[in-house]
Amino acid sequence: MNFDCSLYLVTDSTGLEEKEFLRRVEEACVGGVTLVQLREKERSGREYLNLAMKVKEITDKYNIPLIIDDRIDIAMLCDADGVHLGQSDIPAKEARKLMPGKIIGVSCRTVEEAERAKADGADYLGVGDIFGTKTKLDAKRVSLDTLKEIKEKVNLPVAAIGGLNLDNIDYVKKCNIDGYAVISAILAKENIKKECGSWIIKINN
Repeated sequence: MNFDCSLYLVTDSTGLEEKEFLRRVEEACVGGVTLVQLREKERSGREYLNLAMKVKEITDKYNIPLIIDDRIDIAMLCDADGVHLGQSDIPAKEARKLMPGKIIGVSCRTVEEAERAKADGADYLGVGDIFGTKTKLDAKRVSLDTLKEIKEKVNLPVAAIGGLNLDNIDYVKKCNIDGYAVISAILAKENIKKECGSWIIKINN
């Protein structure tokens, strides 16, 4: 399945009413994000599925692929476009059996993890935590040198994640990566559509 991970929105609904959360996701879609990952660590399966169905309506409206974080069951039930797996989740090769033809991303922090993910059939790599993030407090930092090495050695699209903002992505761009996974640097802004436009300009220049 074709996809573009250049401006990759990872959601965080913490502290938001559902209606406001969905409004922000839609504004980001209007603004130009190219991929959306729904990440809901604290919700029950029922709550997660309910929200996933509503987000899928939005992403379908703008022809943007929806990726579900961790939960293959939720991804399958809402007919998401893919799933994103961490190192403690089931391997990509097992996910592929359940979701043929869908997008499978894998979080990596080392070249070895990235190479294993590629061998297992991953479609892209999420590499981080690069600059530190408030949404995943247990995330281990990944140096820019490691990010660059992963991109050079593993022939898959690479999206960096972790504390990225408009002031620091120039450092990341030097690693010639394919995408920028952003959470609060877009969703927490007052004018989300305008912020997305600023990201697109920054990424492409």
